[in-house]
Amino acid sequence: MKTAGLILALVLTNLVATAQEIKGVNISVTIENVLSDDGKIIGALHSTETFLKGPGIMNEVINATKGEVVLTFSGVAPGTYAIMILHDGNNNNRMDYETNGMPKESYATSGSNEPYGPPNFDMAKFEVADEDLEFKIRF
Repeated sequence: MKTAGLILALVLTNLVATAQEIKGVNISVTIENVLSDDGKIIGALHSTETFLKGPGIMNEVINATKGEVVLTFSGVAPGTYAIMILHDGNNNNRMDYETNGMPKESYATSGSNEPYGPPNFDMAKFEVADEDLEFKIRF
């Protein structure tokens, strides 16, 4: 009976230790120049396969706060990614456009932003290895 109890204790200890092991890194994103408290800020972590094609592989949503907000992607595996941020001012979960095709709502991506044309993955990409990352992205 003592042996069975010892084995059970070791198995439970192993399960607890494994459950507490954190896999992946955290990516903290500070979004600057939020122009209003309306709506929400939607952040998406994209791979090359998902960029500009729909939801990211990880998505975070926080309430908009005028000025600066921070969102965090947790448990990100190593790889190549890009971040897209949208201020969804009317809470319809999508980017709204003017009749001429220009965005009505603020958006930004990681990397260097070109002033004209849609963003592309190569311009926004970054590498995730084994250390937490911090970004500042300005609308």
